[in-house]
Amino acid sequence: MTHPDPRRDRLLIIGGAERQGTAILSRFVALAGGPAARIVVIATASREPSVLETEYVSAFTGLGAGTVSAVRLETRAQANDPATAEALSSATGVFFTGGDQVRITTILGGTLVDSLLQFLVAAGTVLLAGTSAGAAMMAGTMIIGGVGPGVTTSSVRTGPGLEFLPGVLIDMHFAERGRLNRLLSAVALYPHQLGLGIDEDTAILVDGEYFEVLGAGSVTVVDAGGATDIRVPRDGPIALAGARIHVLPAGYTFHLKSRAPTTDVRGRAA
Repeated sequence: MTHPDPRRDRLLIIGGAERQGTAILSRFVALAGGPAARIVVIATASREPSVLETEYVSAFTGLGAGTVSAVRLETRAQANDPATAEALSSATGVFFTGGDQVRITTILGGTLVDSLLQFLVAAGTVLLAGTSAGAAMMAGTMIIGGVGPGVTTSSVRTGPGLEFLPGVLIDMHFAERGRLNRLLSAVALYPHQLGLGIDEDTAILVDGEYFEVLGAGSVTVVDAGGATDIRVPRDGPIALAGARIHVLPAGYTFHLKSRAPTTDVRGRAA
């Protein structure tokens, strides 16, 4: 398969706890086609997939989705099964639940399902959504944890993601779990990438080169592109001077290539 050109990526990346309300999930159902939607729930990240499968299938059905089903992916053999890929190929919306993002990447990475989803997203035929762990895995460099206070190398651990949205680092449950130091540490280590900290019950809807902020909280964008000094010692605090931070609530959009917030997707400066 070859990717169409240009890419028409549509992604809904959620910071977790979106079930506090229904606005974000309702938007997902509507964008996936509403009564004509064919939604697939994937709970690979969870140690109790049946619980989340049942919950989300019920939620999406209750919000008016036409067809909702769960596809169980617990092994790489399942993710390489042509029958599994066939079940996903006609979906208009695919939703990854929370849990452990490393489970998603190690089970799906490089498989037939991964390749198919990359193709469908690039073609603009499917809306791919993920919450919490399902959000983190969307990045090429994935934040997987971190310990310790301050902005230091020990404050963040990273690994390879599935890179549905290149050029970003994604952190979730952002304000609620005080993860600014973790995201600053990650951006200092990977200054060519934008840091996106997404609050709970908050999401970004990516459409091509833009994303729109949805939900009750904010998205914190950390941009080290114009930083005047970055120093990352093995031990002790990191120096990050001259970086830019944007805090964007619902109603804002952001242009990923120019790294600038806007007030609408036509690119008018905020």
